[in-house]
Parts: sequence; structure tokens; C-alpha cells
Amino acid sequence: MYFYSTNNKGHKVSLKTAVMESLAPDNGLYMPENFTTLPDTFFQNLPSLSLQEIGVEITKNMLGSELNESEIETIVYDALTFPAPLVPLDSQKYALELWHGPSLAFKDFGARFMAKLMGHFIATGDKTQTILVATSGDTGGAVAAGFFNTPGIKVIILFPKGKVSELQEMQLTTFGGNIEAIEVDGNFDDCQSLVKQAFLDKEINNKYHLSSANSINIARLIPQSFYYFEAYKQVKSVSKDKDIVFSVPSGNFGNLTAGLIGKKMGLPIKRFIAATNSNHIVPDYLISGKYEPKPSVPTISNAMDVGAPSNFTRIMDLYQHDYQSIKKDMNGFWLDDEGTKNAMKEAYTKYNYICDPHGAIGYKSLDTLSNNEVGIFLETAHPAKFLDTCQTVLETEIAIPDALLAIKGKAKESTTLSKDFKSFKTYLLDKNNYY
Repeated sequence: MYFYSTNNKGHKVSLKTAVMESLAPDNGLYMPENFTTLPDTFFQNLPSLSLQEIGVEITKNMLGSELNESEIETIVYDALTFPAPLVPLDSQKYALELWHGPSLAFKDFGARFMAKLMGHFIATGDKTQTILVATSGDTGGAVAAGFFNTPGIKVIILFPKGKVSELQEMQLTTFGGNIEAIEVDGNFDDCQSLVKQAFLDKEINNKYHLSSANSINIARLIPQSFYYFEAYKQVKSVSKDKDIVFSVPSGNFGNLTAGLIGKKMGLPIKRFIAATNSNHIVPDYLISGKYEPKPSVPTISNAMDVGAPSNFTRIMDLYQHDYQSIKKDMNGFWLDDEGTKNAMKEAYTKYNYICDPHGAIGYKSLDTLSNNEVGIFLETAHPAKFLDTCQTVLETEIAIPDALLAIKGKAKESTTLSKDFKSFKTYLLDKNNYY
């Protein structure tokens, strides 16, 4: 299996190069050369497979030419040590809870898989690697937890100053060790731009062996496809002959792209809903056919505050830039903050279910289902990560999980920089470190 750049399909690299370099030299994103449909026997056996067994079979299908079965099993079983339960609200609506991992967010699936895969490559001869990651909230915490104390890897997390929740910030800034946090005086798009510019800068690359843990790295998307199959397995036993729809709260669109990759491998899903907040660039595209990135605006669903989603490039590539084909598999939906709060209240009042501000938008989008459809919305983060918002909106106390309680009171360690690339470059080049 080779991986090509979305900017040049003639530029092909190995899995190791795609994962360890993250971004192609021409600024393109890496994509698998082909998607092999999973065999009929996989779907026949699916009801009896565990999440880990599903992950092994999908990884073998995609990466079996580059990793042997034993290596794949070790990576998957070491990474996936937590469940992805499907919670019924009624006979037509289900929540897929993806926050049962160590950082209490869906990003744990991709971050832990990537950490194990990179650790495997480093163990086979690579030099020390520096991971650059931009986060709008949850990615950084998952990456910090997944890569903490991984030999041969240093992580530098960039997050927008004052634009993540208090508990999210603590997850980014209290690890120490091989995890370093930088507060950028800007928004997530500024953080993402700094990461991308660093990958293209020769002086920085002469000093560092860079990689990214953002969803620009294909290793993040592969394991995120696993839980779509897991959810399908769980719901199919009760949905009978109804069509299945996934609603995906979306910011940088890696999560939705992973679902579309699953569909390319044969997962029988009717359609996906791209659920966003006031940063509704992709829903607008699905109406007009025009993709127009804009500066992001802050919302209470901050992990989705993205005005130029990187993975839209991959979605376009999957569909050969055919607008009608994309519209056939995707619908758009968005809510502003007031609509999001109302959706949170509705889910709590009607079903006694607590949605975080991101999952609430996915929940509300399921009002668009037809009678012959069953909808699954992705609950992407534990509500306690947005404690003030959830408790204020729902007027109820939210229990804080032990994983978050453990970091309260820890000392914050971070550096503040402007959004100007020159200051970030100077900071990296002036560092005296072991990379």
C-alpha cells in the first residue's frame, strides 16, 4: 500500500514516510492509493467481533502489506483499551459515546493508535521525533495522554490562548516531561497555520525530525474508522431493515472523513450529516457548491471552531471533486450557540441524556431523519470537559470523572507566543534541546 499526496498523485510514499512526515513536501495530505472493500465474511462475522478484533481486521485490510499480523495486533490491542458504547435515546436516535478513553474525548482512538504506530517505527531505527500538534481543545489532551513518556518522541502542543475550556487547558499544560504547551495569541486556524508552515520551513526541518498528530496525519484517521463499524454492529441488531445515518460533529473534518473511508471499505451507511456550529463552511458548500473558508468565530462548541478545515481536501479527493457525489453521501447542518443550548436542554429534558455542546448539535441534526432511517450521533467528549457551559445550561451538577479530578490543582506549564510565524520559528530554532 502506497500513500499519495492530494496535490500530486504521482508523489507516492510508504506508510512509514506518510506517518512520520505527516504532510507531503508539496503541502498535500497523504491518502491511501486504494481502498479495498472488506470481504463478505467480515460483515457476516461482525456481530461476534470485539472492537479490537474489528480494528485488527480493518488495519490488516489497509496496512497488511506494510505491517505483519502480530505487529498490527500489538498496536491495536495496546491502543484500544476502552469501549465505544451505543446508548439508545429512543428507537430512532442513538448516541455513540466516544469519551471513555484516558482524555475523555474521541481523539483518544487516533492519538493512541498513532503513538503505538510511531513507537513501532522509532523502535525499528528512526531518530528522535518531534510532534507538532494544533488543538482547538480535545486533540491536544488526547495527544498528550497518548504520547506521554513515549521514548524518542517530544510533543509540542499549540492551542489558542483563552479559547479552550479550563479543564481542556489543564489537560494540555500539566503533563510536563516530553509534553510542551504553547499558548498562541490567536485562534485555532492560526495554530494550524503555524504547524503547516513549520513543516515547509527548511531551517526548522534541518534541526527537527517533524511529524504531526493532527488529523492531517493519515494515522489518525485509520483508527477513527473502527468505531463506525462498531456502532453499525451494535445498532444493526435492533434497526432491522432501516437505513443508518451518522451525524458527525465536525471541526477539521477528520472524524467525518474517517467515516467516509469506512463507507469506501464497504460499510453500508446511507448518509452522513456534517454537523457544525456557526463555523458552517462545509454545510454552506453542500448547499451552494462553493467552498469558501473564513476566519473562525468562537462558540461554546470550541473544538469545532475551524474556518478552514484541513480534511475537506481529503473529502474532495475521495469523491474526485464531484459535488453531486458528495451531496449524495453528505448533508449539512449547523446551530448557533443559542440553538446549541436549546438542543442540550431538549436532550436532557426529553431523554435525561447529557450532551456536551458538540454532541448536542449532532443530536439535534437527527430531527432531519426520515421514518425509514435510524440516526447515530457521535458524542465526542465528556460533558465535564465543558463543565461551566453544561451546568449553566442544564441547571444541574455534572459529575467530574476521576481522570479530570486528578489534574485539578496541578501546576500549569506553558509558553505564550504571538500568531506570527517568525516568533514561532525563532522559538524553535533558539531552543537548546535533545532533538
